[in-house]
Amino acid sequence: MRVPVSRVILLLLLSTAVLAAPPPAPGPAPMSAEECAVWARELSFAQSVEHHDAMAFAEHVHPGAVFLGGAPLRGREAVVKGWAEIVAGSGTRLHWHPREVAIGGDPRLAVSRGPYWVEDPSPQAKHRYLLGTFTSFWVKGDDGVWRVMFDAGSGVRPAADKAEVDRVMASAPDTCPRA
Repeated sequence: MRVPVSRVILLLLLSTAVLAAPPPAPGPAPMSAEECAVWARELSFAQSVEHHDAMAFAEHVHPGAVFLGGAPLRGREAVVKGWAEIVAGSGTRLHWHPREVAIGGDPRLAVSRGPYWVEDPSPQAKHRYLLGTFTSFWVKGDDGVWRVMFDAGSGVRPAADKAEVDRVMASAPDTCPRA
């Protein structure tokens, strides 16, 4: 079968355009039902801070947790005490949202990651908004409940304005992207 030259040229032009085009922006990878359970737990953890619910916050933290960011906070009591002002909403405000979750070879261990932002409403704040990425490692207890074992933020940088914060947060999915 003979292919017309015009069709060959068209196919070459289309393949060149496809190869030259930038790849699509990666969306959240589809997650399993159990990964979505961790995703929901991470979201619930963030909401405990947004709702200033110290008891709910503490329930998300593993008794042997380590939270990094300055001097490490070791153990649930130290984490709860170290985060008390943030959870209470006095001064600096912290918000985060899960973007992705993965469970490894051990089905009792998971990692979650996503954007966070800090708002410092004080008039003397050098930067009103900061953006970064959080990473939390979760352990599923014998009671079937996921709790944070390790937590840390990275890549913190000033945000230009609230609109930039809104764009970053809009990139995080509203619901868990199921597989």
